[in-house]
Amino acid sequence: MLFFWSVLCIVLLQRISELLLAAKNARWIRASGGYEVGSSHYKYIVVLHITFFVSLILEVMYKRELHSLPSWWMVPFTFFVLAQLMRYWCIASLGRHWNTRILILPGAEPLRLGPYRFLRHPNYWVVAIELLTLPLTFLAFTTAIVFTLLNAWILLRIRIPLETQAVYQRQRS
Repeated sequence: MLFFWSVLCIVLLQRISELLLAAKNARWIRASGGYEVGSSHYKYIVVLHITFFVSLILEVMYKRELHSLPSWWMVPFTFFVLAQLMRYWCIASLGRHWNTRILILPGAEPLRLGPYRFLRHPNYWVVAIELLTLPLTFLAFTTAIVFTLLNAWILLRIRIPLETQAVYQRQRS
């Protein structure tokens, strides 16, 4: 259980620091004439992530199987750690343009640096991998399945279409 709580605390601290960075970057983008697109869906993303952590804690506590991890725990946990490395590659590549919101800076071309040269939406892949692998590490199968599917629905039906439309409209202006 100590490993679970240690990992959870590190991930929560990581998320808080990322939200602070996103807020700082948002201030810079807005001060540079940028604006937000699709802000009404953002609350659902926040709720998804908060309930993910609550669900993970409740499922792990309910199972109480974590006195010893499964023999295969390193497989999903390795993918989780690799996703963290990819996340920081995404953040470093976008610099002040990285954000958890859809912020458009008029006149700026989409950045094609780092993982963005190879993948569309690499940060969304990171989140998808995290939502699947962190619960699997700790035998929280229900949390892994439910939140991976909910995240995919929000991304594919709302977030990515909004982002794509905003980028397309910016390029036409």
